[in-house]
Amino acid sequence: MELLQLYYFRKVAQLEHMTKAAEELHIAQPALSQMIARLESELGVQLFDRKGRKIQLNSIGKQFLQRVDAALKILEEGKREVADRAGVGRGSIYIVASQIDRLTKPMNRFLSLYPDINFRISQASMDSMLQLIDDPDVDFLFTPAKIQRIDVTAIPILSEVIYLGVPRGHRFADRDSISLKEVTEENFINYRKGHPLEQMNKILCQKAGFTPHVVCEADDAESIASLVRAGLGIAFVGSCKMDDDLVKLKITDPVCRRTYELVELKGRYRTAAAQEFCTFLIEYFSKSIEA
Repeated sequence: MELLQLYYFRKVAQLEHMTKAAEELHIAQPALSQMIARLESELGVQLFDRKGRKIQLNSIGKQFLQRVDAALKILEEGKREVADRAGVGRGSIYIVASQIDRLTKPMNRFLSLYPDINFRISQASMDSMLQLIDDPDVDFLFTPAKIQRIDVTAIPILSEVIYLGVPRGHRFADRDSISLKEVTEENFINYRKGHPLEQMNKILCQKAGFTPHVVCEADDAESIASLVRAGLGIAFVGSCKMDDDLVKLKITDPVCRRTYELVELKGRYRTAAAQEFCTFLIEYFSKSIEA
């Protein structure tokens, strides 16, 4: 039995489609079929049920997949540990985030201290994040929404006040603070459906006894700020600095805050670079006036 066979088997088992698996593995479909057939021959059992061109993992295949997953994860963790011998100043950090703008400044500062570290960052929906946490290459998720899994550890990084952003000239623009009950009839700009902050913002309105009338949806904080500046509506905004065309009102009722967390899979090996970045973020935001 070869290690490559196990990697190929896992991909076919995940997709239950030989052609798609071959495309993702960048090999010819007949070669992949032969390799899977050879693996089954060596094991002396069928791992897939075949009906014409369709394949489906059978009960024996499912049991074998659990063992293969466990074995490959151990090997992948070992690779990370060996690569980590290069120390803090080298290596890579892979972060999956629901919102990237909160990380750009601290990442820039961190890279000025450790220029040889390579960052990989992906923006993803909550559904995608729940799947990507199992990717052995992912070091952390960065999200303000709670990850509902018992096999993860969450590290609070940033707790920020949420303000109500209104454009200059708005009827509330000369105010310093406001209760959400006063804006029940306003048009709101929110994040697109599926974004963690979209549901969190709606819950804040529900606490005040109303459902927001959302007229625009966007993917990021800057786009939302631009739409507010254009006078299309009001929006919840974080503690980050805004330009003079946007007024931030402190919300007195209900209390509005959100906490961003770094989330990692329990038991996953944390590289020296990832450990240093985690420590750096905690210290960075503890000193930030934006928190």
